[in-house]
Amino acid sequence: MFAAPLPWLRALKDTARSGVSVERASLTPLTALRGACGVGLVVGLALLIGTPQLAVSSAFGAFASGIATFQRSWRPRPVLALAASTGLAISTFLGYLLIGMPWAFVLLLALWAFLAGMAWGVGPTSGVVAAFNIAVMLITVHLPTSSLGALGHAVLIAAGGVIQAGLIVLFPVRPWGERRDTLADALAGVADYARRLRHDPMAPFDPEPLIEARSAAAVTPRQARRRPRQLHGYRAMAERFRPVLASLADPVVGGAPMVGPERDRVRELLAAAATVLDATARAVRRGERVRLPDQALDVLQVPESGPVLSGPARRAALRLIALTDDAVEAAQEPVEVTKGGVLARVTWHVADREGRRRGFPDQPPVVDASLDGPYGPDPEEVAAEEAAAQAVERARHKAAGGKHTPAAGHALARERHLHMPTLAGLVPVALRALRRELHWKSPILRHALRVSVVVSLGYLIGRALPPAHGYWVPLTAVMVLRPDFSRTYERGVGRAVGTLIGVAVAGTVMALAGPGPYLSAALAVLSVGLMYLLLDTGYVVASVCIGAYVIFLLGILGADWYQTAYERAGLTALGGVLAMLSYALFPAWETPLLRDRLADWLEATGRYAIAVLDAFARPAAHASRQVREALLDTRAARQNWEQTLSRAEVEPVRHHGRLSRRSAGEAQSALVTMGRACMLLEAHLPGPHPSFRPDSAAADFSAALASDISTAVTAVQQSEPLEWTAVHEALARWWEQAEYPPPVALRTAELLTDALDDLAQAVGPKRRPRS
Repeated sequence: MFAAPLPWLRALKDTARSGVSVERASLTPLTALRGACGVGLVVGLALLIGTPQLAVSSAFGAFASGIATFQRSWRPRPVLALAASTGLAISTFLGYLLIGMPWAFVLLLALWAFLAGMAWGVGPTSGVVAAFNIAVMLITVHLPTSSLGALGHAVLIAAGGVIQAGLIVLFPVRPWGERRDTLADALAGVADYARRLRHDPMAPFDPEPLIEARSAAAVTPRQARRRPRQLHGYRAMAERFRPVLASLADPVVGGAPMVGPERDRVRELLAAAATVLDATARAVRRGERVRLPDQALDVLQVPESGPVLSGPARRAALRLIALTDDAVEAAQEPVEVTKGGVLARVTWHVADREGRRRGFPDQPPVVDASLDGPYGPDPEEVAAEEAAAQAVERARHKAAGGKHTPAAGHALARERHLHMPTLAGLVPVALRALRRELHWKSPILRHALRVSVVVSLGYLIGRALPPAHGYWVPLTAVMVLRPDFSRTYERGVGRAVGTLIGVAVAGTVMALAGPGPYLSAALAVLSVGLMYLLLDTGYVVASVCIGAYVIFLLGILGADWYQTAYERAGLTALGGVLAMLSYALFPAWETPLLRDRLADWLEATGRYAIAVLDAFARPAAHASRQVREALLDTRAARQNWEQTLSRAEVEPVRHHGRLSRRSAGEAQSALVTMGRACMLLEAHLPGPHPSFRPDSAAADFSAALASDISTAVTAVQQSEPLEWTAVHEALARWWEQAEYPPPVALRTAELLTDALDDLAQAVGPKRRPRS
């Protein structure tokens, strides 16, 4: 599937520009200093009590362990350091045992490279660490001189990981800081959403911060016992805000007109909720008490002036008031409330025996008549609020173990957490993930085969070349290759340019200073410290530091710096070209997968809509877990689609039946609208109360939607027209049975139908005009 030269030239130009780009990133100097100290400590001890060869091996072990701790992973950093050093130690020992038998070593290298490629199926962190271990192993297997020496080198490599892990434990830098930042970003994202809804009721919502917060919330049982209480339940609270905010702002579902006192009240509530969420995010990020202005708390109370909101908007407002109260109560500590005016005052509110605080809004157990419309209270709203009040009381009673305690004031008191498997428990999970990737269309399998062949071939080419350090060819190839086109070519260019600069700088220093082993070790530690510090600024910067680090480190062995620099620059360029050429010959393009990813997203969103509608059709059998799981599946499918689309946009290929850029954008907009409609309806889910009667029209529409969705998924994959006949007929029957004003579920069903029509227009086959 090759394209014309022009798309290839354009793609190569774009990836080359991205490969040498330098980004602004937040630096962590203390963490970088700690990692560099780990490498320096290992190298210094090895030089004092051992040989330069042992110093280099131990340095690579500590270096690889440090790299592992800087990866984007929520697993404890000491565990990552120990796992990386243990894997490298085993690889080094087995590699040395077979290095004297070239074909046996090539087979071992091919197997190791294949497993490293398949590790991407477990996660990006596993793939990066496994590839880096292969690269370092190609260097360390050439250092020992005997089997006993190889065992000693393996022990020192493992010791490097132990030292890095020990430094992390002894000198923690902002413990739980990354989890705090992720949770705070999620809360701030919802707050920003609330502010945008004030001016644009149809504002889009980006679920990425909530997805990251959910990943960060997974902890081991030991971590669950030690994590700060501010990390216990705010994520679930942010999730509950999302549909309520959207429903309150929406003029169709919520019912508040765009102009008038009702819309003004909606904007006040949204602004106050955003203030509470921002204050909570700031407190979580800094580990401080929640500090709120009294103006926001005044808004988040039942008004005394009479009726303002009615219908669904009123119900959403009451739920929003209750949620903001729960968000403040989740602090489980005194909350600082600032008084406005010239002489600002600060008051502290402490929970009473029932978990409530004076001056804070609380959900009323019964309906407040001041919020009723001109025709009195709606019976369904009365039943909904009574059921919600009873559920709150049951939650408080259960959380307190049947007793009234301050911790019983909110549902967050229950100690629940997302489970993160231990390393031993991760083995069956990894095996299942790898088994799912064992099919020919899998990009992970094709990447693993590509890495295995390229690394083996690169090693054989390096052995056939005159330079003594031919292993730089497979080393570069394994570091450059990634499962997708853009990252492979970006890293290839960045690696070549960065290595040339790093080698030139380090070579100049070596030529002018002529350092001995100890000064070379100090320069190597300085290089690795800079790499740890600048790791997030771009791969080209990291390659500069790595190039200098290796030159200085091999200078400890007394190797000629000019020869080492010359060989490394040339062989690195050869390895990069080999990696990029292999992807062109054996690609794993994302473009042909666009329709499959779109169909997966449509199927997941359809299940989400059906789960929400079924809650109205059969309230007694409604399980909130079903809606939650369907929502998570929808987010995962949307994330896969966006990732595939971003990668396909830079690929130099075209595919029969592919989506044009315009069609892909329109289809994405339609599915986002469909998900938003489900989110609006989620804010009004009925509870298990006898007054909530089953809705046969909702059940009819849900069944029609399920039937048409299953057919549409296949149609999207095969580029066929989408038909929503059953959905339109069910919607027409629902309108015939509905009373005025129409229920929330019916209004949302109409929004869903409009979104489905837009999707059919976006992805359907386009008719060419007759000439």
